[in-house]
Amino acid sequence: MLELKGICVSFRRERQDKLFGHTRRQVLFDVSFSVREGSCLGILGESGSGKSTMGRVLCGLLKPDRGEVLLDGVSVYASRAGRKNLQNKLSVVFQDYTTSANPRFQVKDIIGEGLAVRERREGRALDRPKEVRELLNLVGLSWEFAGRFPHEISGGQLQRVCIARAVACRPEVILFDEAISSLDAHTQVQVMDLLRELKEKLKLTYVFITHDLTSITYLCDDVLFLYQGRVSEHLPVSRISGTKDEYARKLLESIVVFDTEDREDCGENDLLEKGGIL
Repeated sequence: MLELKGICVSFRRERQDKLFGHTRRQVLFDVSFSVREGSCLGILGESGSGKSTMGRVLCGLLKPDRGEVLLDGVSVYASRAGRKNLQNKLSVVFQDYTTSANPRFQVKDIIGEGLAVRERREGRALDRPKEVRELLNLVGLSWEFAGRFPHEISGGQLQRVCIARAVACRPEVILFDEAISSLDAHTQVQVMDLLRELKEKLKLTYVFITHDLTSITYLCDDVLFLYQGRVSEHLPVSRISGTKDEYARKLLESIVVFDTEDREDCGENDLLEKGGIL
């Protein structure tokens, strides 16, 4: 469904040893992978590995130096039609829900941004109150949240609103860029349970960018390890413990599991346990 072929990205860097002139710093090196329809691909890497750059390429914000991005067989960067195809079929949920939601908008207006995209695509007006009510219900929030502002709800609730906005335009693919990393462990589990439910109910395909291996094992079908701008490993999550890649092994070994008799709280231990690491 979604495919990257030989993606290379570099950025201009000014030279310090000369008054004029510049060099280019390579960030992604010949990155290729595909995402199966209805699956969730986790992209895992440490800070500086190129994850965010790849996310920008995937969602149409950064044209690569070389390579091709295909969505349903249509090249994203080859034509205006390719960009429009991407806009119609892909939504994004960002890490910082506080800046991705306009603080002057009520919840119904934030979700309305997604509905406006759908209205333009379908060429018709929607019953906004009805749609907002249904979307709030879909993400586990009541209608009473519709009139609230972002500062009047919790971080987890606001991220649910951002998810509702992403779903509002009825995409086929949703890109999550560190979408749960700012939440506490208890809320992370709740949001990931919601994402699982939405994926099955709406027949969605996910790309989940993160630096957290436990969330990958909890939510994703496949995992791609990104190291210094290169794909070091790409395999099913069910086979992750058998990886031979040195970088992947280091990440696996870095997870410390603390034994505890009391696991009733839905926190880090639940996340690890449900993800299949324990």
